[in-house]
Amino acid sequence: MLRFCPLLVLAIVCSSVFAGPAPLTSSEIGLMLRTGYSSASILQELATRKFADKLDPTKETQLIRSGASPELMVALKSGTYNVSAEDLGRAQQQKEAEAKRRAAAAEESKKFNTLYQAQLAQQRAADAVRQKAGQGMIYQLVKGDLVQWHNGTVNRFDDSSFENKKLFLIYFSAHWCQPCRTFTPGLVNYYNETITKHPEFDLIFVSRDKTPFGMETYMKESNMPWPAIDFQKVGQKDAINKYAGSGIPDLVLVDSSGKVLADSYNGQQYIGPAKVLQALDSILTKGLPPQVAQAR
Repeated sequence: MLRFCPLLVLAIVCSSVFAGPAPLTSSEIGLMLRTGYSSASILQELATRKFADKLDPTKETQLIRSGASPELMVALKSGTYNVSAEDLGRAQQQKEAEAKRRAAAAEESKKFNTLYQAQLAQQRAADAVRQKAGQGMIYQLVKGDLVQWHNGTVNRFDDSSFENKKLFLIYFSAHWCQPCRTFTPGLVNYYNETITKHPEFDLIFVSRDKTPFGMETYMKESNMPWPAIDFQKVGQKDAINKYAGSGIPDLVLVDSSGKVLADSYNGQQYIGPAKVLQALDSILTKGLPPQVAQAR
């Protein structure tokens, strides 16, 4: 819209400049008086613009009530400032031409505004589609490939509830990693206490163990209550593995669209998973970020 407005305004302004000032009428003089013009200043305007009207008793009364001085009334009635018939015709033609130009400019502006509104509606619709598609990205990345330790064995995990989750902790860890085994029991307690109060979040374990047995042993010994990506599928999950830092334990908080909200790494600097849990607590306490809350 901004590209066209200056052109429309320029056309209107230029037409006014080249047409010259139009002669005054009784109603215009009355308006000038009511808005603060003095009779003397109006006489000066009349010397340039002339008077293109005929006074009758009604118009004369209206001008006097608007504040016209006796000198102004005498000048108007004397015909001194009356525009000639030829000039009046030319002024009328200019007025009609100006009206046509303004109407054309208004129509052009209306057409452009309609086009702009249509384009804006299309853009909003496309954004809504992209946003809706992005909301379940994490779910789509792990759908059908999650397992869980249950009843002494690893079983297929029913991930249907993940479709409506808004926040995910992605936990990169391994049984062979002593710091991981130290951190995980506390994470289990945190998860069990939080998940019942905030079902909008969940955790996905991504094993960095070297064998399925190592992963299963880790899940069993830690009594992990959350699901994990099937060991055979971990290497195929590039879109999930991209969140991993250079070391473990590594905890990453993302929303359902995959946007990182907190990370165990600040660039190459390892700050630890505890900071991520603090960030999650803050979000769960104060409310979801705007881009996450809108997904509800």
